[in-house]
Amino acid sequence: MPRRGERRRDFRHEDPDLGPVRIGIRQAVTPDSRGKKRVLQFDPSQFACQTLATELADEWVEYIEVTSRRTGTASSHRQGLRLFCEFVDEHLADRAAEASLARSEPDLAEVLLAWEQSLPAQWPRGSTRPGALAANLRILINRRQRHPDRGLALRLAQISAQNHSLAWGVTQELDEFSRKDKAALVKAAWDDIARLRKRLKAGWEMAEAGGHPAEHGWSRLPDLLWALAHRAVHPREMAKKVPFPLPPELAVLVPDNVRTEGQGCGMRGHVLVRSLLNQLYPNERDLHAFRVLLVAATGHSPEEVAGLAEEAVEFTEGGVRLTMIKNRARRIHRRAFTRIDVLDAVEHVREYADRPRLEVSAIVRQLMDATAPLRDLYSERPAPLFLHGALTPSSEFTVGRGRLRRFGCWVKEMGLDLEGRIDIRRLRKSVKVEKAVAFGGRITDIADDHHEETFRGHYAQGTTLRVVSGRVITTAQQSWFDKATAGPVVLDAAAESALEETTPALVELGLSAEQVEDLRSGALEMGVTSCRDPFDSPFSRPGDLCAVAPLRCLECRNAWILPSHLPQLLLFADHLDRLRTRLSPAHFHTLWGQTAANLTAVLTQRSEAETAAARRHIDEGDIALQLPLTAQAEFDA
Repeated sequence: MPRRGERRRDFRHEDPDLGPVRIGIRQAVTPDSRGKKRVLQFDPSQFACQTLATELADEWVEYIEVTSRRTGTASSHRQGLRLFCEFVDEHLADRAAEASLARSEPDLAEVLLAWEQSLPAQWPRGSTRPGALAANLRILINRRQRHPDRGLALRLAQISAQNHSLAWGVTQELDEFSRKDKAALVKAAWDDIARLRKRLKAGWEMAEAGGHPAEHGWSRLPDLLWALAHRAVHPREMAKKVPFPLPPELAVLVPDNVRTEGQGCGMRGHVLVRSLLNQLYPNERDLHAFRVLLVAATGHSPEEVAGLAEEAVEFTEGGVRLTMIKNRARRIHRRAFTRIDVLDAVEHVREYADRPRLEVSAIVRQLMDATAPLRDLYSERPAPLFLHGALTPSSEFTVGRGRLRRFGCWVKEMGLDLEGRIDIRRLRKSVKVEKAVAFGGRITDIADDHHEETFRGHYAQGTTLRVVSGRVITTAQQSWFDKATAGPVVLDAAAESALEETTPALVELGLSAEQVEDLRSGALEMGVTSCRDPFDSPFSRPGDLCAVAPLRCLECRNAWILPSHLPQLLLFADHLDRLRTRLSPAHFHTLWGQTAANLTAVLTQRSEAETAAARRHIDEGDIALQLPLTAQAEFDA
């Protein structure tokens, strides 16, 4: 069963009108990122190698149709096809007309290899385009091998069936916005929306107070707005009839450079009408703020947010439910976004109208309010939410779907100083990174609107996640390092005599009176050292008897070394010296490096007289080192 949001469907649209087709021109119909059908053409007659171009063009059209490739992929294949045909014309010169996939002469295999080697010089170092173009062309050539009725030269078939020798290049992943930059973007978007609401409200109030300019004159702002709002006067006619110089209330709508005498009346009238329309309808620049807020609030991609339509919005008692379509991945997501505060929807919008708060329902309502007049004028149903009004160069008023270009210009106009590349996709990455941190790295929860492989490949490389991961790794390493380097407590003769009474120093070390008595009497003797609590070992589960004593006692924080342990320590040092000769340096350091370092530090604290006395005691044969059987064999793996 597919997971929620993974159900696929074919995003079918009405086939576009292909129009008249000239003989020889190949056409491929492909859906773009929004699912709208686009027509791509390729004319083989433009090349001297027309036979070869025709053969490859036929394979290209058939491949795009069978595989249902998107416009971007189809365009990339067409680009490789065009570049190869241009190279064949230049490389073969007079023999280009003889070139064909089915002929062994001229040898297209050598031409293919030469073309591939020339590609890297046409793009920056590390670009992925040369490798992609070479692979795309080989796909088209290899298709002919699957059809016995289509001829393909033997050597060309052998070469094209292999992988090309070009480097695939690397892509530069977009890094997320910092939290400071993200907060600045959100605040700027809210400020811009507040200005838009104020502008549109004032514009429509003025339009309601106006009348037809033919009756009241062509110099009053309310009358001109009334005419545009009721579509009583064509914008081209209005641009011609508005008198110049403009009165002050109209002059403020025209930039200073347009108001100069060097500009013609037609240009000034066109700019004035466009400014008047901006008082009634949002333009494409105004939509950037809504997209910023929706991406920041939902965490979905910009194309999903910008593709919202009326039927995709369902307001609920607790918020809003959105149906977002990602045509690029052919996936549909139905997500419910609840309000932080359970309030009436209208009151909620009023309360948070101008505040930088990411309430999806409030953002969607304000977007729908701003574009409501444009949706009434839009020809298709259901109408998209991101609509803008525009004035064409011929002074025709059009209502179109916002393509939301020039995001960098909007950022610059808002006075934002952002680090790195100005790209709206970085904002989505910021949301994904914050989600990853909040969920503690559970990819199944983070990748709820795409595949887990997509998260690992595109979102897990963010700076914030690398920093967080580095901190987690460092903390874990430090924890294990502290455990490994936290050696035993070493007591000299004076300190050992202090065990007869509970001193404040022993209390600070965490020893109870019973533990002090057990240490003094030898009840906690573990062989090489004594142990504070054998049932609280860092190497075993709490409550279980330590399973690594006495081999790891010198690495344990619970160990206590008394002067009476010196003979055992010397015997253990001899045991480590024998192991050092049997094991490789790397293997010995891995298994016994920390123990040997701690043991050396303990033995250097003893005087020569104490060490000599301990050696005599050992030589008398009264003491033997007791080690488990596992200590008698060492394995390399």
